[in-house]
Amino acid sequence: QGQLVESGGGLVQAGGSLRLSCAASGSIFAIRTMGWYRQAPGKQRELVAAIISGGGTNYADSVKGRFTISRDNAKNTVYLQMNSLKPEDTAVYYCNAAVTYWRGGVLNTDDYWGQGTQVTVSS
Repeated sequence: QGQLVESGGGLVQAGGSLRLSCAASGSIFAIRTMGWYRQAPGKQRELVAAIISGGGTNYADSVKGRFTISRDNAKNTVYLQMNSLKPEDTAVYYCNAAVTYWRGGVLNTDDYWGQGTQVTVSS
């Protein structure tokens, strides 16, 4: 099984940058998809960006051209570089990963979530 630990949130002025990191640990066989979601107060959780093990990426329209997702497969770590931040980017950001692991001689895949990290962008 796996565990996700996030870091890198904080308070930044509009136009500034932040970099989020999320490291997966545990008895991991493989991680196909890693991604970042966010949830602002009173809103549903939404996908920000995702990346598969081969490097393909997907972004929400609202962050295209400003955010970049990347991953280090050797470290089971995913990053989110956020530039040109706007007040509407303020939210709790959650890391997500589809983790494949051995259990009872069989490969299993479960969805894991990080604890969330607060990103606040002031105007």
